[in-house]
Amino acid sequence: MIKTIDPNNVPQQQLHAYLLSAVAPRPICFASTVDKEGNVNLSPFSYFNIFSINPPIMIFSPNRSGRDGSLKHTHENVLEVPEVVINIVNYPMVEQMSLASTSYDKGVNEFKKSGFTQIESTKVKPPRVAEAPVAIECSVTEVIELADTPGAGNLILAKVELVHMNTDYLDADGNLDTQKLDLVGRMGGNWYTRSSGDSLFEIPKPIRNKGIGVDQLPIAVRESNVLTGNNLGRLGNLESLPSKEAMDAIAALPEVGEVMADSTVKVHQLAQRWLQEGKTEDALALLCINT
Repeated sequence: MIKTIDPNNVPQQQLHAYLLSAVAPRPICFASTVDKEGNVNLSPFSYFNIFSINPPIMIFSPNRSGRDGSLKHTHENVLEVPEVVINIVNYPMVEQMSLASTSYDKGVNEFKKSGFTQIESTKVKPPRVAEAPVAIECSVTEVIELADTPGAGNLILAKVELVHMNTDYLDADGNLDTQKLDLVGRMGGNWYTRSSGDSLFEIPKPIRNKGIGVDQLPIAVRESNVLTGNNLGRLGNLESLPSKEAMDAIAALPEVGEVMADSTVKVHQLAQRWLQEGKTEDALALLCINT
């Protein structure tokens, strides 16, 4: 059964809950800005991502108040001083970041309220969050106001000027280490997600070569009651079906002989285990023997 809603026929708060729960996890822009008097503001926004590398452009959106349509202080600040520092949020700082989202009065410094360390930036006026694993100094190139109604978004286009990376989060090659970063993402309601441990996984990406596709797998594999859609996608990412030599080598394995003598289900279960272990070519060879 499918529940279908029309955005024009549900309360704004309900639409907000549906969409933010569905479109997740969302990266968090922890934005520091200043007004023309130099007052500092620090606030998180989860309507955020990177949209270009050349030029390097990030976009985030502080929505108007859902109650009265008023602008966020961040929005007002970038109109006065078109600069921002985007501080990346990881798990050790997520509770303090959440505190900074409180609607304090204009002029209140959220660095002090949330207990973060304020350090001077190099190229822009807004300060950086010292605790952030990465801080990105940006100039604001454009502000696109989508509407003047309550809840309307305002796209802030921010051009990257400098990137500061805490070396504790770099790997041996000097690149940011995803496992060390321990980043967090925004979900619906009060929920967040943490990018660490077993929640991290890799998927081979078909950038240079074309996979054979799921449609080229044997029908018994495509219609398996054991293999999942993810399993089929991994198999379809291979460049070719296995050779006879590859299948003969797999068939000679004692473990394979045992499952082949048992049932197709056992064969598919073994192939699934191999897929989980990263032995994709072997898994496909096994499945092709059995067809």
